[in-house]
Amino acid sequence: MNTRTAEGIVQAARTAVEAALWAPSIHNTQPWSFGVSGDEICLRADPDRKLRVSDPTGRQMTISCGAALFNVRITLQALGYEPQVRRFPDPERPLLLATVRVRPGREPGEHTRLLHAEIERRRTHRSGFTALPVPDRLVDSLVAEAAAENDGHLMPIGSEAAARVLAALTGAAQDVQSQNRLFVLELMRWARPPGSSRRDGVPAAGYPTDPRRTHPQHFAQRDYARGHEWGMAPDERVSASTGLVALLTTAGDGREDWLRAGEALQRMLLHASAYGVSVAFHTQALEMPELREFIRMHLCSGEAPQMIMRLGFVIDESESVRRAASDVMD
Repeated sequence: MNTRTAEGIVQAARTAVEAALWAPSIHNTQPWSFGVSGDEICLRADPDRKLRVSDPTGRQMTISCGAALFNVRITLQALGYEPQVRRFPDPERPLLLATVRVRPGREPGEHTRLLHAEIERRRTHRSGFTALPVPDRLVDSLVAEAAAENDGHLMPIGSEAAARVLAALTGAAQDVQSQNRLFVLELMRWARPPGSSRRDGVPAAGYPTDPRRTHPQHFAQRDYARGHEWGMAPDERVSASTGLVALLTTAGDGREDWLRAGEALQRMLLHASAYGVSVAFHTQALEMPELREFIRMHLCSGEAPQMIMRLGFVIDESESVRRAASDVMD
């Protein structure tokens, strides 16, 4: 643990930023930048990494940055500091999403250390799961983790009919987007070919070469390869299950709700990772306003859907890449 000297505080801030880089982001765009000045960390959205076609409002970009913000917070707590967070502190600077001041804290508890240890271990999954179900007790704890972040609401989908609807909407959105040249070009910008030295985007080993159908519901996967024989060989014998379908929702649907949704998401993901549970994301339907509104009205009791996901156990995890801290910090 760092001492409470000025030098120790600056080092803790830099360590927290390095941890933030491991947060999940849409297509691994890593749409953030950071500033460290004394005891203060600034988190900014990077508009050059925004998905202008599929995310024109910046909702997914802001959720991604919220996940990075949670990594900053939990890392400082694990180092024995207390993060004092101000979200959207300056209306005149819309890209400034949050500032975090590093204050003296207390010895981290076991749960804080548990979550912090998973930051670099957590991986996004892009295929089927094994048939092993996620235990109900663990599902309840994941719901509680999301709720701990200011009304984040994780909704496990227990109804097969509702899961079928989400799967069908995901497939419909995927089919529509695959026929839209601008959507396709945007997706391909973030698809990394084998051997690429880039430290962002989705690596070729991060998804199956030929995605197999999962059961009982099949959720369409992004076509990052787009006709190329990229990807890893799927093992449909043991990884053919849909897993547990879930929605992450918020009561409101403004920029602060999106940022807090990202914090809730990351808290839940780290807790899941600690117990061996992986998560696959399916945001296609939420990128189409008409489908997102349909989901809000008919499946979310009027709350705003922020993420569609599947949870389960896997045999092997995919690789992940991140930019260096020097590329995102000033």
